Amino acid sequence: MPRTRRPRPPRRHLGGPFGNVVTANISSSLGDGIARVAAPLLAVRLTDDPLLISGIAAVAMLPWLFFAIPAGIVLDRIDRRRALALANGVRTVLAVLLLTLAATDTLTIWWLYVVIFAYGAFETLYDGAIRAVVPALVERRDLPRANSRIEAGEITVQNFLSAPLTSALFAIAVVIPLGVGALAYAVAGVLAFFLPVAAAGTHRATSTEPVVAWYRQLADGFRFILAHPLLKPLWILSVLIGICFSAATATVVLFVLERLGVPEAWFGAFMLVGAVGSLVGAGLAGRAKERFGAGRVMASANLVGPLSLVLMGAVPLVPVVAVCLAVSFGSTTVWNVLVMSLRQSLIPAGMLGRVHGTWRTLLWGTMPLGALLGGLLARVDLTTPLVVAGGLAALVALLGFRFIARLPNPEDVHDQPPVGDRQT
Repeated sequence: MPRTRRPRPPRRHLGGPFGNVVTANISSSLGDGIARVAAPLLAVRLTDDPLLISGIAAVAMLPWLFFAIPAGIVLDRIDRRRALALANGVRTVLAVLLLTLAATDTLTIWWLYVVIFAYGAFETLYDGAIRAVVPALVERRDLPRANSRIEAGEITVQNFLSAPLTSALFAIAVVIPLGVGALAYAVAGVLAFFLPVAAAGTHRATSTEPVVAWYRQLADGFRFILAHPLLKPLWILSVLIGICFSAATATVVLFVLERLGVPEAWFGAFMLVGAVGSLVGAGLAGRAKERFGAGRVMASANLVGPLSLVLMGAVPLVPVVAVCLAVSFGSTTVWNVLVMSLRQSLIPAGMLGRVHGTWRTLLWGTMPLGALLGGLLARVDLTTPLVVAGGLAALVALLGFRFIARLPNPEDVHDQPPVGDRQT
């Protein structure tokens, strides 16, 4: 039975400042989309070892284990607009380096590992900054809608624009998509300086708390999460399922190209079915939350996604895999939108950077382990990671279903002052 719905207030415009955040994020997302499609395709050209190819996914996530918490401390101390500009500026330089190596035929799988690792290191700074500015610009009840728009923008640009374009141009000349990616990061870095003052995190300037040495803040996020009755179990469940998802999807590029027989030039286009699912999920997340409650929607999405992966591996046919990709991606997007909105409501504004960094450290920092396990499973058969890891993720989702279903809506969290009452 659906929950009794309260009268819904009329939707308000999220405001020009939030629009500026979306615009800057779209530009950065274009660079991300190109990099994420180009990296595995480059790896396939450099080696045919499934373990080395899965290592690309592992290396991309490994920086979260080392840099997410320091990045969070930085974000709680400096102008978050400068953090956005710095992150994209460095990634511009890295994109140019990758382009140069590819153009001169000096790129090796090990050089690709180095560049991807550096990309990931500065992604920790960018990701924390872009997530921290949103609750400073919109009201708590608008967080699901704001996060849905950010997710929708990223999905549209990274998949509908960059993925098929990158795959097609990759077949013509590697340097073309790499050059476009470098330009996209550069534009995003410049746009960060034009974001409004509220995005800088100026609430910190009026804080009466004493300044604490940075190294004494390394455990702040851990202490906050472990002491929180909702965040602690949610964090543990997220980490376990994240490892399983990483194992299941680390060798998807080989599964699609070799097992399904999709041509390399059509790889990005085929993955658009997942993007369609994600876009639908982003559009439905807020409405489903209003209809059934955030907890029930999150619990259902958390179970449907892994089951779709299992079906992909069990029935490796193009039509079945296409539908399963759409469902899996859509479920993941619904989860991401609602869990991010809930965390932004539960975490004090002045600790968003540290707690977000801590959350990502264990969640994304352990995903390389899952990716390597997926590579080993793929040596048995390319469907094995999907069936085994997807099945384990579904089991974890079932064990945590009751807890997640009882989680509150973001606007029903009362232990933190609403955004409009904070010093900004």
